[in-house]
Amino acid sequence: MELDQIYTEIITENSRSKRNKRELENPTAVIKGVNPSCGDEISLQIREKDGIIEDASFTGIGCAISQASASIMIDLIKGKTKEEAMHLAETFLSMIKEGKLDEEAQEELEDAAAFQNISKLPARVKCAVLSWHTLEEAIQSGGNCPGDDSASCKTRI
Repeated sequence: MELDQIYTEIITENSRSKRNKRELENPTAVIKGVNPSCGDEISLQIREKDGIIEDASFTGIGCAISQASASIMIDLIKGKTKEEAMHLAETFLSMIKEGKLDEEAQEELEDAAAFQNISKLPARVKCAVLSWHTLEEAIQSGGNCPGDDSASCKTRI
């Protein structure tokens, strides 16, 4: 598979979009994700209210795949419960690991399904999953990190 086949219109559009790449006002969780093998870094910021992800955003640097994946993920999780967001993360990560997706999962993942073939490019997998693993860490930790320098506040993939 050629790399240009991965950079679909959806991925390209979302990698350039600034709508989710911003500082979030009054986040209830901030978790950093790092891919040391290529230098991708994100800071995922989530604001939860009454068990619902009211808003989310990210900042950071990385390739088009990591940036697009983070932006698409944020579009999917806004308005969802933590449990629904965790289910989406598990579905996405399963799709990447297995390289396939059933019709129901494809509908759930919406634009994130554009990453389905990334499994055929092992060097790019970590780029695509960085934000999703960071989301899982944010949900599992409850966003209760003692500070930005704490190992518990960083997800390394």
